[in-house]
Amino acid sequence: MKRSTVASLIGLLLSVPAVARENINVNADDVNVTAGRIAQTRESTIADVTVITREEIERAGQAGLIELLQRQPGVEVDSTGGSGQPASVFLRGANSDHVVVLVDGLRLNSATLGNFSFQNMPLAQIDRIEILRGPASSLYGADAIGGVIQIFTRKAADDQTRFNAAAGYGSHNTRTAEAGVSAGAKGTTFGISVSSYVTDGFSAIRATPATPPKNRDDDGYWNNAVSAYAEHTFAPDQTLRAQFFQSRSRYHYDSNFSNFDNYGDETLRGYTLTSTNQLTDIWQSKLSWGVGFNDAEDHSAFGASDFRTTQQQITWQHDVLLPVGKLMLAYDRLEQEVKGVPNPTTTFRRDRDNDGFAAGYLLDEGKHLLQLSLREDHNTQYGAHTTGNIGYGYRFAPGWRISAGYGNAFKAPSFNMLYYPNFGNPDLKPEQSRNLEAALRYTGQPVSAGVVIFENRVRNLIQATGPAAGSCTFAGFCPVNVGKSRIRGLTADANWQITDQWALGGNFTVQSPRSIADDSGNVDGLLQRRAERYGTLRLDWASGAWRVGSELVGTSERFEDAANTKRMGGYALLNLTASYLINKDWKVEARADNVLDKDYVLAYTGGSPTAAPYNTPGATVFVGLRWQPQ
Repeated sequence: MKRSTVASLIGLLLSVPAVARENINVNADDVNVTAGRIAQTRESTIADVTVITREEIERAGQAGLIELLQRQPGVEVDSTGGSGQPASVFLRGANSDHVVVLVDGLRLNSATLGNFSFQNMPLAQIDRIEILRGPASSLYGADAIGGVIQIFTRKAADDQTRFNAAAGYGSHNTRTAEAGVSAGAKGTTFGISVSSYVTDGFSAIRATPATPPKNRDDDGYWNNAVSAYAEHTFAPDQTLRAQFFQSRSRYHYDSNFSNFDNYGDETLRGYTLTSTNQLTDIWQSKLSWGVGFNDAEDHSAFGASDFRTTQQQITWQHDVLLPVGKLMLAYDRLEQEVKGVPNPTTTFRRDRDNDGFAAGYLLDEGKHLLQLSLREDHNTQYGAHTTGNIGYGYRFAPGWRISAGYGNAFKAPSFNMLYYPNFGNPDLKPEQSRNLEAALRYTGQPVSAGVVIFENRVRNLIQATGPAAGSCTFAGFCPVNVGKSRIRGLTADANWQITDQWALGGNFTVQSPRSIADDSGNVDGLLQRRAERYGTLRLDWASGAWRVGSELVGTSERFEDAANTKRMGGYALLNLTASYLINKDWKVEARADNVLDKDYVLAYTGGSPTAAPYNTPGATVFVGLRWQPQ
């Protein structure tokens, strides 16, 4: 969308006649803001969205964010070992770098690798997670081919003085602790939350006869994190909020090449300042400035390396209540800078800037739902890209809705792919996708259910298979835009409140995430580490002070290599949870994961026949005590 178009739309909204004021800030317990960048109730949201509440997060025990996300519809994961080891998330079969991850609205990913460090985002600091599946570049810009995961750190809902604390102990000598306080007075609210996670872990690589002795030891991990906020209301509907988040961690890992005690340090940091102003009865403005920081150091037998990403972000968004529907206009400025030190004698520093202009429209009128979005991004490295999305829903009976949508998206090349010494290709183009989907959903009591079918076609995929050219000297491994993929699938989810005490829920995905072999569209093997079938089944029981639950998480076979020769077998894991409310302030929590001690693999160290698998947890148990005065 051109700047002149934005100006015209602003002029249009200024000329809209006054109408009865509607509260744009709907009850937070029943809304998501990720699907349209405007608060929407579940019932009026066309997009495919899941919301994870704080209650579900607290039941996770010693499990991390990766394990929590794995239980959600349309989500697959991999991991290169235990706690703290690098891990990836795949939405609807898309690549792991085809998802935008926001923490309090900030990008904290590594721009060199293109991925977010899910393993270093502690659950103790998270209040809520929203998962948007499907293309979202028309709202959030580059990288949202598979969707968006938005994480909100902990924040009190009122100005009452509140304390909370928790501690726990589990398998592998895992120790957790967290504490927080929030308060307020005279229009000002504030809070702080701190957490610690320490574990001895287990060997990241599964031992084989060829495994060096050093790599048979436990690979430990620790993480310390803090989040804080302060908000002041100067006048009714006029607020200024400051937020801060930091996570520091160290993990030890194995290598097939030496007995060196390899380890990596990472710091994630973000701070934002946001002014929210109700300019008129129908017009709300939100101006936000923030900086996201990612610093990853590695120490191995080959020496030390350090890669730092700094992302300064400015967003100015306007939400306008029209006589029919709601209008969203936004300007996003993203300034990315990376500094890489691959070894003591080599340094590279690069930057790029992006200006994004977005418009969105939401309509909920009678039986009809409509969502439109359009965005143009201007980038100093890869030029201009225009993306759009349209979704329509129709309520054909009480509780029933059918919908369909179409959208395109793109993924920007990572800085490593562009500029890494002797490897990068500065001529790479963004990857691009087109997605079509349809859904049927029923919302009611005691049952709610839905099914989504989708097809996502991606072209210009970057693959490290090219000849030596330009600055890349690694023949056969240079990045080039040659790949294509086609992902077709169906995701179903349902929840049934059987009685006041019993509840049953789950989700199941059937998909075909495959590379395209030729120009005729013939498909090849499954994409790396992605399955054709996976899902979760959950049964919960609650009575009085007790709550007990069980989960069954399963997936079919996957492959480590593009040729589909390095097979990872399917598996099913049984997890159990329990909690007991001692009184209104104290609660005991327990969780047992993989109680049948299933042996399974999420990733290999490579695609060769002799490559070793990364280890996965066996049966684990965690017990915790939580204090939360009411």
